[in-house]
Amino acid sequence: MITIIRKTLNSEVEEIKKILKGSWIHLYKPTDEEIKRVHKKTRIPLDYLRAALDEAERPRIENEKNTTLIILRTAVKNSIVKTIPLSIIITPNYFVTVSLEKLDFIEDFFTGKIKNFSTRKRSRLLMQIFVRIIRTFIKHLNKIEDEIELTEYHLKKRLNNEDIIKLLKHEKTLVYFNTSLLSNGSVLERISKGRIIKLYEEDEDILDDVIIDNKQAAEMTRVFSDILSHTTDAYASLINNNLNVVMKFLTAITIILSIPMIISGYYGMNVKLPIQQNPQAFWIILLISLIIMYLSTLLFARKNWL
Repeated sequence: MITIIRKTLNSEVEEIKKILKGSWIHLYKPTDEEIKRVHKKTRIPLDYLRAALDEAERPRIENEKNTTLIILRTAVKNSIVKTIPLSIIITPNYFVTVSLEKLDFIEDFFTGKIKNFSTRKRSRLLMQIFVRIIRTFIKHLNKIEDEIELTEYHLKKRLNNEDIIKLLKHEKTLVYFNTSLLSNGSVLERISKGRIIKLYEEDEDILDDVIIDNKQAAEMTRVFSDILSHTTDAYASLINNNLNVVMKFLTAITIILSIPMIISGYYGMNVKLPIQQNPQAFWIILLISLIIMYLSTLLFARKNWL
């Protein structure tokens, strides 16, 4: 899908059909025909336009013939929270973005929710996209924190595999977040030097704030990941401890119940045994068995096995 818009600071967003100079071209899950159409009109290298279609693409910067490719990873949520690459391609006449999945913050630009941007001021637009990428990470981090607290609340009431699996999924997501944020940070640091893209004073201030926010998001991710790792370890220990308690209880019950069977086994042998001629032998043996069972129960109770 291809979307083309034009906008100045004082005008509304205008969606257009033709690729014109000063426009923003966004490719979302583009077909090969759409990619070739943009290539033919803008002369952007095909490998630049296809870079973000590889979900494993890492953040990087490339520059070729006045065309700059910036790839950053951003957070998205479908069935799970994950990160995907976003290509931002800047030429003297065009601003192009490419993504594999729908990005809410891109839609906010196109639907007019974000007012103060111009498709002709490409460096400023780039900074504004950086800001939204970091905000997206922070938004998902806050949601993950809330979900972790809710899962822990459920686990305090009752341990179950489903909640443990949720914690493990969040732990995996945080690892991907941390890797993406660190890689994004390296790209942002390179841009801040001003050698890749010409930055104006206000752009530099925005970029400095973005770099600081990115570092804070990476630190949040690391802290949440450490907390989650310790939490899952604690619950694993708790599960093992509960299993040990159950095994102790079952072992104690098994031993106690086996006492009358052992005694009756001896008295079932075809040999001479004490009190076997006594008419009250059954009751005596039963009483002895109950006394031994009672004493065994007291012993196990003192050892906290029961």
